[in-house]
Amino acid sequence: MQPYEIYALKYAGPFTSSGALLMWVKDWEKTVERNYYIWCIKGPDAVIVVDTGVSPQLAGARGLAGYVNPREMLGRIGVDADTVTHVVLTHIHWDHANGVGLFPAARIYLQEREYRFWIENSLASRPSFRFYTDDESLSCLAALKDNRRLALLTGDREILPGVECLLAPGHSPGLQAVAVPTVRGTAVLGSDCAHVFRNFQEDWPSSFIFDLAAWMRSYDKLRAKVASPELLFPGHDPLMAREYPRVAEGVTRLV
Repeated sequence: MQPYEIYALKYAGPFTSSGALLMWVKDWEKTVERNYYIWCIKGPDAVIVVDTGVSPQLAGARGLAGYVNPREMLGRIGVDADTVTHVVLTHIHWDHANGVGLFPAARIYLQEREYRFWIENSLASRPSFRFYTDDESLSCLAALKDNRRLALLTGDREILPGVECLLAPGHSPGLQAVAVPTVRGTAVLGSDCAHVFRNFQEDWPSSFIFDLAAWMRSYDKLRAKVASPELLFPGHDPLMAREYPRVAEGVTRLV
């Protein structure tokens, strides 16, 4: 099996907050940074985009600092968003799913329980849940129901040779991570199962919790999957943009 390369594409940021945003009920007095990313998995025969970022319309409405259209970010590494045929949505929070309409030819891989909660469960319209989502992505995904472009997964599933979506709930009802064979062994894009590397290292979640017990079990699952701890990547850590080889403006190669 040919190994894949994994790229982190910073499409917005940095943003600052209390440390307690990223480390649940810790570091209230600290000011920390986070970035917003999508990821690209490139193999000899396939390109997979993980998460879709935010559309220009929502970025403008929210005043996202440092925003670059995810389509432009992919173009910097030679990927045409119009020809991308595989997109994994790790979960349906606005900063990960709002840009789903930017990929008109892609098959969208999403956990069924994630879809059912955010699209079909009336609880998702309550203010404390509505905070996480946006009308644009919800409407787009609802319109894809029963369309072959939407692949709803029920648990762990290999979607391409060696590339596996892993159900990892806790931050959201059906968050999924992505396991990837690389030259250094199996790497895992954990998305918001951890916002920063410290979450994994200290066995401590961020402040955005759907199910804490499930989150702890997801940590165990993802740690058992990776070839080594440094190949387990979080969703928002600025280190991904600073500590890895830069291949283009805003783009680094993680492995």
